[in-house]
Amino acid sequence: TDRGDGPGKAGDQGSEFACLFVFIPGIGMDSCVTPLRHGGLSLVQTTDFFYPLVEDPYMMGRIACANVLSDLYAMGITECDNMLMLLSLSQKMNEKDRERVTPLMIKGFRDAAEEGGTSVTGGQTVINPWIIVGGVASVVCQPNEFIMPDGAVPGDVLVLTKPLGTRVAVNAHQWLDQPEKWNRIKLVVTKEEVKEAYYEAMFSMATLNRTAASLMHKYQAHAATDVTGFGLLGHANNLAEQQKNEVAFVIHNLPIIAKMSAISKACGNLFNLLQGRSAETSGGLLVCLPREQAAKFCSEMKSLNSAQGASNGAWIIGIVEKGDRRARIIDKPRIIEVPARGSQAANQDNSTANPDPSSNLA
Repeated sequence: TDRGDGPGKAGDQGSEFACLFVFIPGIGMDSCVTPLRHGGLSLVQTTDFFYPLVEDPYMMGRIACANVLSDLYAMGITECDNMLMLLSLSQKMNEKDRERVTPLMIKGFRDAAEEGGTSVTGGQTVINPWIIVGGVASVVCQPNEFIMPDGAVPGDVLVLTKPLGTRVAVNAHQWLDQPEKWNRIKLVVTKEEVKEAYYEAMFSMATLNRTAASLMHKYQAHAATDVTGFGLLGHANNLAEQQKNEVAFVIHNLPIIAKMSAISKACGNLFNLLQGRSAETSGGLLVCLPREQAAKFCSEMKSLNSAQGASNGAWIIGIVEKGDRRARIIDKPRIIEVPARGSQAANQDNSTANPDPSSNLA
């Protein structure tokens, strides 16, 4: 069920293995769906883990939990019955650091689980060469509680619920202390803008996709996946391959954390952000919605996110047309600069994407 979240090599190897499960009948693309013997119920489970991405251990715990739960949310599941936490502490850490870091990561994970209406009842902690954090999420569902990711039809609209560019933001923040790398991007971005983007990426990754999962039911979503280790185009391709109908996904708009597209261009092909191949961690949901419902979905997402203090909502990024079950990004996609929460730009109306898909996606 893990599709290689995060940019590390271990994630990439895990994603190749996990894709073997995509095509087994009865198995969801983001979560394992197992019909139970009793009363038409199904057990839905997922697991995920990765290496730390941010400096704050508490936020790292929250991000890890949000990332695990996202696989349930991608199927429109809003409730989780139980979570387990997986934690590996580095043998290179001294005892004092372990005693400081471990409780904070666990608290972050537990707090995010509680926000998602569930609890952590166990798990496993080990000593390892690397710090690894992740978990398992399980829920028993009735058929109307989840949406299988295979119902897209020509005429649907593609919506994305978090901005892209988390990997670029995290890397650029690391480069602030690495002059040889900072010199590659200092002409296109300031240190303050990098810091703003880093905190936006961190809080975005720590935000649950639970609201989007709920709205998938309200607005009759036909299919969805979460955008993580394969990047936007990789996950769009995975989703397109699963469709029952002969459809193709065409992406016209790329909502990206402010200044990250400029950094990506300055770095050549290092990130492939504008090509849709930059790895994301705990990214948004990519949702196929009926055209007449998409603008209302985005409007409600923005409204609910604003009430929670977030600066962004959801964006119409493409269309579903008749095709060969593949996804593509047009040659010159529209870049939507998404301001960091708390920035001056975020205090203005940041609904840069036109809510009317017909005017944007001709």
